[in-house]
Amino acid sequence: MNALITLVVLALIATFVTAIKRVPADQVHSLYRRGKPYRLLQPGTHMALPLIDRVEHRINLSGQVLRFEEPLPHAHDADAHDVRGTVYWQVLEPERADAVIDQADQLIRGGALAALRDEPEAFSADCRDLGSRLKQSMNGALRERGMMVTRVELEFA
Repeated sequence: MNALITLVVLALIATFVTAIKRVPADQVHSLYRRGKPYRLLQPGTHMALPLIDRVEHRINLSGQVLRFEEPLPHAHDADAHDVRGTVYWQVLEPERADAVIDQADQLIRGGALAALRDEPEAFSADCRDLGSRLKQSMNGALRERGMMVTRVELEFA
């Protein structure tokens, strides 16, 4: 009988411990209840319903870095060029970004490459000026998703 009581008490303690959610200062966690978005947990300690609530995304609010290296054919030339880039970005509105945060890297990489393809003089332009234009182009699409590109650095090979 004592073993059963001990087991029940341990199960209750374990359930209580799993209900406590600690969110670091530079993050926001999205809490889902029964598979649907419920609320965002701001930095601090929170309680959640065990077995019903779960943290779906841990959204980093500090700046993030995405590096890429891709072959990119020039619009007027059959030769392929390699472009290396570094995109610095961050989440501004976690409420909007929550729905697409898992695809953020693909969105940003795809946006950068699409913007490069749309630039008529991409390979002869100043890399800084081109990076600034790419940043503006990508931010047009990303801002509605709660994210922003802060800087783009490019290098052509």
